[in-house]
Amino acid sequence: MNLFSPGDQIARNPTLAVLGFRRQLMYHLHFWAFVAIAPLILVQWQQKHYLLSALLILFCLNALLVIAFLKFRNSYFLNGRLFPFLAVVAAGYSTVLNGHSGLYWAYPAATALFFLLPLREAIASNIVFISVMAVISFLYLPETEFWRIVVSLGLTCVFAMVFAWLVGKLQQELIWLATTDPLTGCLNRSQLADVLNTQIQMRERYERVSSLILLDLDFFKAINDEWGHQAGDQVLREMATRLRKRLREIDQLFRIGGEEFMIVLPETRQRDADTLAHQLLASISARPFLNNIKLTASASVAEVSHGETWSVWLNRADQALYQAKAHGRNQVVNARRPVPSVTEPPPDAAAT
Repeated sequence: MNLFSPGDQIARNPTLAVLGFRRQLMYHLHFWAFVAIAPLILVQWQQKHYLLSALLILFCLNALLVIAFLKFRNSYFLNGRLFPFLAVVAAGYSTVLNGHSGLYWAYPAATALFFLLPLREAIASNIVFISVMAVISFLYLPETEFWRIVVSLGLTCVFAMVFAWLVGKLQQELIWLATTDPLTGCLNRSQLADVLNTQIQMRERYERVSSLILLDLDFFKAINDEWGHQAGDQVLREMATRLRKRLREIDQLFRIGGEEFMIVLPETRQRDADTLAHQLLASISARPFLNNIKLTASASVAEVSHGETWSVWLNRADQALYQAKAHGRNQVVNARRPVPSVTEPPPDAAAT
């Protein structure tokens, strides 16, 4: 994913969208920190504060490296851990030299930590930050100023921490809402391409095969017509629960249509996926759903093959599911493996 690609491209995957906006936040915080701090290098140099100028140069270099890594390598330089160290040292030393003029920079730096680091690391860094500033204020500023500084800086950190925590919770909730089917709790189609592409990459790079199962309830429309849509919804929820009980933690369950589910099975050969599919169909038909509603299902199984895209892989499974439906339902059909293309021999070889 390109961090600076248009918003509609980023928004195709909700998880990547949140990650993209977080990296843009890191980018802009470091960019404006560089803009604000760079002129101070010359100011402190003119005042013959050479060590502080050197610290500010390091701060700006770190900001430039973060910006460059985000823009050109799509990664976070040192995970942002150099920022709190340089901010604490520079703000503390500036307060020793310049008094209140240096102290003012502690407030934006402490706030920025909650948006640049994971919450626990930001809290730990700010505890160190406040402790350092408290000691410096106690030693170099009047006692009345010491208490004001400690309390105001502490409250600033608390407010920023609460806001950052709430933003993080909101991001998690938005990701869940965007990637999860609200009725069954299964993954929805927004994650389908990424999950299948991941399994394809594992196949291409490490020869680790994966299979998928498409499962569709037979004659589900009759349930809605006879029992109502509310009963149909309850059946789908119970269906998802039954499926989950038969799956491993690494397996991923999708609801990709009204009554159609998809199961992605990492590290699973087609024959093992076929066995599981038969077990799932047996568990569905063996016990009625609510109000003694008896159901069957049809399923297809497809193992990923070399060189195919996720859409081709899914289409093979979909064609097999269509065959299961057409040939009487309540059965499992294995998808045909793609026929390898045979290259024509070169003209010289044909002549010999």
